[in-house]
Amino acid sequence: MNYAMTLFLAQVGGTTPPTSSTPPAAVAAAGGGEGGRTLLQYISDGGMLSYVLILLSVVAVTLMVRSALVLRRMLFLPPPLMQEISALAAAGDVAGLNIAAGRSDAFAPRVIYGGLRRAASSPLGMMEFRSAAEEEMNKEAERLHRMNDALAIIAAVAPMLGLLGTVIGMIGAFGAISSLQGAARSNELARFMSMALVNTAEGLVIAIPATVVFGLCRRRIESLVDECGDAIEPIAAMLQKTVAGGARPHAQRPPVAGVAKVAANG
Repeated sequence: MNYAMTLFLAQVGGTTPPTSSTPPAAVAAAGGGEGGRTLLQYISDGGMLSYVLILLSVVAVTLMVRSALVLRRMLFLPPPLMQEISALAAAGDVAGLNIAAGRSDAFAPRVIYGGLRRAASSPLGMMEFRSAAEEEMNKEAERLHRMNDALAIIAAVAPMLGLLGTVIGMIGAFGAISSLQGAARSNELARFMSMALVNTAEGLVIAIPATVVFGLCRRRIESLVDECGDAIEPIAAMLQKTVAGGARPHAQRPPVAGVAKVAANG
């Protein structure tokens, strides 16, 4: 009875009555298949700036991986080489110390090698090593910070590019509202609004991790540089003790008063 009534109402209304042969899964798939979108479609909705932001994200990930590989303790303080350098410094073997420090590209040996070169050309000799090593350490730390600054630039530029895409999308949306009518206006309005939001989201997705990694890398650089300074300090003390003998430039004594008078009278 109910099925007959339903069939009658469907025929009066001009619609096709539901049949038991139609599976529910097929009906659900037909109703929800048009709403699914892929990531590439969202990127395409963002326009040209979206692809620029994707390229910028690849550069940011590359810089993050490079920082993770470079900022390792092994590349700052290689244990076997630092033990050899400490033994050479304790023995006062400056020539061997120069060779050992010069054959490595690690942070601390490079600082020691630069300090030895500066001390060799200084009139004070090894007394100049500590200050020369500090200057070399500041130079090397500045080089690492410059490498890390690229992430800060990306973290600052990505939201600006996203905002630019947002502005372009909003301009297009208002243009569509003023110039189109009906379904065409709705389609263009949806397209430009999608462009605006996709670019905003991409800029933030790039900027947030880049900012976090930049801060972590900066803290890591400062920590490793301080650790290298603590390791180089006893080497500088041993060099001053064994090579320079702790000697300091002697201050010129003032002349004795009687000798000064005789010299003045003469």
